[in-house]
Amino acid sequence: MKALLRWCALVLVALLGLQLFFVGRIAAMAWVAPESTTFQRSEAWAQLERQGRVRWRQQWLPYAQIADPLKRAVIASEDGSFANHDGVDWNAIEKAWERNAKAEALAAARSLSRKGGPEARTSPPPARAAKIVGGSTITQQLAKNLLLSGERTLLRKSQEFVLTVLLESLLSKQRILEIYLNNVEWGEGVFGAEAAAQHYFGKSAARLGPAEAARLAVMLPAPKRFEKTPGSAYLAGRTRAILARMGGAELP
Repeated sequence: MKALLRWCALVLVALLGLQLFFVGRIAAMAWVAPESTTFQRSEAWAQLERQGRVRWRQQWLPYAQIADPLKRAVIASEDGSFANHDGVDWNAIEKAWERNAKAEALAAARSLSRKGGPEARTSPPPARAAKIVGGSTITQQLAKNLLLSGERTLLRKSQEFVLTVLLESLLSKQRILEIYLNNVEWGEGVFGAEAAAQHYFGKSAARLGPAEAARLAVMLPAPKRFEKTPGSAYLAGRTRAILARMGGAELP
């Protein structure tokens, strides 16, 4: 029993030490920009394994030098209530759960329909899995990319929630958005607004117009995939939708 209690105490001390480490790292970010994120480093290693070299484009821009249309476009696309929530948008999470439940029910119904029809004798391919929609805020995405691995476990999600609270408590909304825009992935080895603006439009992120900003914003869910299909109808349609919503996006 004593050995078990000692082991539990060591685990608790280790967890407390880890949280204190995170507090220190995040507090320092109020003044010092992070040189890289956990996600960026994992991408660099993946590139090195695939290609034998690392392609990394990134240049930090202060918040004031990032064009307002890009800030509005990213907020409109990723987190419409960013300026007002406390890091977690519970309404968005509830809606995401509802959409996911409907998508899973539809996929299950299609699967049953195929199995019950005459074509079942020819062993049809399985129904496509339901598309899972998330409700993560910009702050949650930053928490995950800055300091955590890409594993989807309950423990990692719990740590993400703790880091989200720390980010919102220790940093201003402007600073959170500034760090996010300077580190988010926008293509293979393309990180941050300045690198993305230069890569796709040959200009600084300070000079992006509304249409260019909207086009960049709609790439964020899957930048490496959309980088390969710049003229797709989906991107064009989503760009128009984001342009229509940008006017209502509140900046911090």
